[in-house]
Amino acid sequence: THQNLLSLVRMTGDYLRAHNSAFNQQDSILTAIPLYHIFAFSVNFLMFFEGGSHNILVPSPRPVSNLRPAFEQFKITWLTGVDTLYAGLLAEDWFVQNPPELTCAISGGTALRPATAEHWKAKIGNIIEGFGMTETSCAAMLHPPISIIRQGSVGFPLPGSEIKIVDVQGNEVPLGSAGELCVKGPHIVQGYLNRPEESADTFVEGWLHTGDIAQLDEDGFCYILDRKKDMVLVSGFNVYPNEIEAVIAEHPDIIEVAVIGVPDVQTGEAVKAYIATRNPSLFTDEILAHCKEHLTAYKVPKVIEILPELPKSTVGKILRAELRNLQQQLQSA
Repeated sequence: THQNLLSLVRMTGDYLRAHNSAFNQQDSILTAIPLYHIFAFSVNFLMFFEGGSHNILVPSPRPVSNLRPAFEQFKITWLTGVDTLYAGLLAEDWFVQNPPELTCAISGGTALRPATAEHWKAKIGNIIEGFGMTETSCAAMLHPPISIIRQGSVGFPLPGSEIKIVDVQGNEVPLGSAGELCVKGPHIVQGYLNRPEESADTFVEGWLHTGDIAQLDEDGFCYILDRKKDMVLVSGFNVYPNEIEAVIAEHPDIIEVAVIGVPDVQTGEAVKAYIATRNPSLFTDEILAHCKEHLTAYKVPKVIEILPELPKSTVGKILRAELRNLQQQLQSA
């Protein structure tokens, strides 16, 4: 509703102002995400419109080199995007050699890879990570824009909202344990149009059940482990694709990576990794050796497949669902 969106704008603005990261008429935000996406509509458009800031729209942001004129013509102070956008900019010499003086860079929509965050920090500064979805009118949590970033954390709930982490029975889990993240607040939508059964399953007693697996640390910082539906069950062990993808992404020859679960006679499911590489002579054995060095044995991919490019959404988010469809076609062939 309009009230959900206005609440989101107020809550996010209050959060940033509380951490000395207010924006005003002197700021310019680069919008490389389509405005029909909830991230760009609520944050880039509504929130910065309310603050009187300039919005620099880039209708065709891919390839990343299409962003160059905007950075050269305007003094960009705020940037939002997904991991692939930040990784793509870091691969551009024109950007790295003359980086913008950003007030803040915000990542959302998909997990921010540690390798991307570390490389960006070395060249430009911190990226703060947030979490949200269409059902939260965009944002639900945001890491505070402070000098010391807790890598992998999406921070705290926005002011005026609540979160809890529950098990499959709906009971809150002990601190530090993993469970499904639930959110409550004035920015949460009322339900799905003409889908009463799905609404009843997702919105329970005012709580939005996000379908994301998360955990809290002792200071209340929240960490998103993965989507429930993306989790791989190997010999009874829960394997989170984000963890494996983060390890593979550390290899210098990797451009993109995505992990899915595939059927396996011995373990029920096994891990399969799809990669895109900048080195045509890279062997999968080298990636496997890298994984074995940094991962427990059951988390090491059983299969690695190299693709020219991984399927992505219009905002640059890698689509694991399309890779699962590709795998199903391979199995049925």
